[in-house]
Amino acid sequence: MKLFGRQPILLPKKCDLSKWAVIACDQYTSNMKYWQELYDYIGDAPSTLHITFPEIFLKDADIQARIDKINDEMRRYTESGFFKEIPGMILVERTLPSGKKRVGLVMSIDLEQYDYHKVEVPIRATEATILERLPVRMRIKENASIELPHIILLYDDRKKEIVEPIYENRDKLEKLYDFTLNQHGGSVCAYHLPDTEELEKKFLALLDEKTQIEKYGVNAKMLFAVGDGNHSMASAKEHWNILKQSLSESERKNHPARYILVEAVNLYQDSMDFEPIHRVVRCKEPINFINNLKTVLSGPKTITIVYDGKDILVPCPDDSAETIKAVQELLTKCKNDNTIEIEYEHSPSQVRALAEQKNTVGVLMPTFDKATLFNYVIHNGNLPQKAFSIGTEDTKKYYIEAKGIK
Repeated sequence: MKLFGRQPILLPKKCDLSKWAVIACDQYTSNMKYWQELYDYIGDAPSTLHITFPEIFLKDADIQARIDKINDEMRRYTESGFFKEIPGMILVERTLPSGKKRVGLVMSIDLEQYDYHKVEVPIRATEATILERLPVRMRIKENASIELPHIILLYDDRKKEIVEPIYENRDKLEKLYDFTLNQHGGSVCAYHLPDTEELEKKFLALLDEKTQIEKYGVNAKMLFAVGDGNHSMASAKEHWNILKQSLSESERKNHPARYILVEAVNLYQDSMDFEPIHRVVRCKEPINFINNLKTVLSGPKTITIVYDGKDILVPCPDDSAETIKAVQELLTKCKNDNTIEIEYEHSPSQVRALAEQKNTVGVLMPTFDKATLFNYVIHNGNLPQKAFSIGTEDTKKYYIEAKGIK
């Protein structure tokens, strides 16, 4: 099976990496202060901030002008010899603000082995794709020379036999970088893995039919689940689907846009904490919305609704997935009826602060059990959008590595 790409990974030859690396574009989408502080800190220094599109600006009128500027800056970096090429994979150790360490492997994978629909492919989405979130990302890719995805792929290695042995012997590897991340993101260091043949075999061994049946009850033929960056992955897939129509069969085989850069992380690492993503709902009739929630939810557990300075406990199912699905289906219906606006927040305190505003309801969501993720996706398909978050906002992936797509 052709699953791993062979294109080199790009890293800056020389720059202040604490200014180069910035958090994923889909974080802090209601916190302009965060982004303004980041722009003030970075200024004109080389930075991924200048070649990504923070989603807090998606409602601005100058979207195309911003995209054009991003593409121009990408060309300036690539044509000036700013990057060095790193063959193979990169072992990344992220020290989170909590002190926990998350270890991943930065690699290229084949988009032909991925789909965001419920189909039997080795790489699968974990949440429903919001199609209206794809066009802007695809417009950036149309004329982009490089990509800086924030995708984290999860793999199910309960015995910890793939990345953990390499990490234990990391001192024998060439260190590529080691620095402190801006905006209280912790720190990160990385090591070069030039020879990846044995590593790739270990990943593919997870697709063994007997192993799959033991884990999931069926031969699901599933290797990776998209943990973060579902929409970045989906937009890259759609971009490739369009681009490959104009390519010959031989051109398609190794075209750089066919492969996307990801970080693969073992689901069973101790640092892989699944956090809930809460909802902030602005509506004309908050009491009606709360009553509707009470109608669609029932069960032995409760979730907390924050409204008018009070906590309202609403009975809900024992299974978090069922609760998340019921809440999201109601939100989607109300949004389609143009009766609400929705914001998604990681911080309960931020939800409570926003819920103090007029006609605003906070919905504090339950935590999804990470151990059930692969089985859920295999047997049920995608979770509703924003079903879980890998850690809190300050633990999200920072853009560091890049890859050519032209």
